[in-house]
Amino acid sequence: MNSLSSIEESAISINASKVLSRLQDHGFQAYLVGGCIRDLLLRKTPKDFDIATDAHPEEVRELFRNSRIIGKRFRIVHVRFGREIIEVTTFRGPHADEYDENHSDSGMTLNDNVYGTFEEDVFRRDFTMNAIYYELQEKEIIDLADGTADIESQIIRTIGDPTGRLREDPVRMLRAIRFQAKLEFGLESDLQSSIRSLGYLIQDVPPARLFEEVLKLFLSGYGTAAFDSMIENDIYGWLFPDSKRSIENNATEELVRLALTSTDQRIAKQMPVTPAFIYAAVLWYPFVDEKQRLEQEDGITHAAAHEAANNVISKQQLFTSIPKRFSGPMRDIWFLQSRLPSRFGQKPDRMMEHKRFRAAYDFLLLREQAGEKTDQLGEWWTEYQEATEERKLAMKQSTSNGRPRKRKRKRKPRPKASTSDHASLL
Repeated sequence: MNSLSSIEESAISINASKVLSRLQDHGFQAYLVGGCIRDLLLRKTPKDFDIATDAHPEEVRELFRNSRIIGKRFRIVHVRFGREIIEVTTFRGPHADEYDENHSDSGMTLNDNVYGTFEEDVFRRDFTMNAIYYELQEKEIIDLADGTADIESQIIRTIGDPTGRLREDPVRMLRAIRFQAKLEFGLESDLQSSIRSLGYLIQDVPPARLFEEVLKLFLSGYGTAAFDSMIENDIYGWLFPDSKRSIENNATEELVRLALTSTDQRIAKQMPVTPAFIYAAVLWYPFVDEKQRLEQEDGITHAAAHEAANNVISKQQLFTSIPKRFSGPMRDIWFLQSRLPSRFGQKPDRMMEHKRFRAAYDFLLLREQAGEKTDQLGEWWTEYQEATEERKLAMKQSTSNGRPRKRKRKRKPRPKASTSDHASLL
């Protein structure tokens, strides 16, 4: 590892330097802090730059016309320079009482607009590696929490008692897992024990906020490692209880891991990704199980898929919200799985014209890689997309599964299939 004794100033955002200088020129204390300093010490390129100051949000807003105050739980200022946003926070201080009106019964901070001194701000931060400050004019690293030592040791450690820090903000559990995946650091033993015992506190966090945190975990290029850590540290089930239950009932977790690996690879190649595909994989087996249950109850198959999707998504909304712009494509991916086996007449060509065909096809391949039996359906579609018109006609005529079948007016409920083989339910 590189020495952690210095900061390469050429790597510091020019816009962040401008904000620092203006705040200091007007008599305020101002420091670079957090992930940007951690990444600079690790000789990585920071994703963004954060500044801590003794100026209150309204005072920061007056200095920068290109800024706005956001947040309720803790008010911060975003200073915008084109696409770059410099986040400015006011030094936080300790609460007078951790059980006052600013905290929930479980200890979670509801209102954190309590300002303090520089020293108090240091010890209000989550992890030691994120509590390193940099004074630009003096070119000085200020590390009161020994964060550089933990970076050297590749350890993620809370500032103070981990139980108390996680109760303050349960999302810190997800942040710890995200940093573990991103940096390939280890979790300090007490922190790991606290995460495993306090996972239920995730339920106190608004579903909309958890959705954003899940995106950070799964769509940042290290989703596979984050998923493995969530499973290892007993967090996954608090975010996706139905998916965790399916895994425990012998449905392979490999589908989720493969979807995340594919997403990681696409991000590495700077290709577009979507939460819809990830959520389709996470909730696939709960959807199939629910569809099977409904079919067994009333013996009707044509409406079961839609009702099953509604039920599964509605339940998941209680834990992590799913905006309609993602739940709609997710439904399409699911529903097209039952149409892919129909390969006679004009159906294959019409299928390929569907706007979600490619996503559905990719999802089919992942299902097969995860161990589902589809009678080589993925191989057929792979060949069909590249075949000549003559070959396409021959493929459709020779596909026994593609022959149209007469519909029966009444179907008897089928016996429950094994949860380890969901392909038979399609």
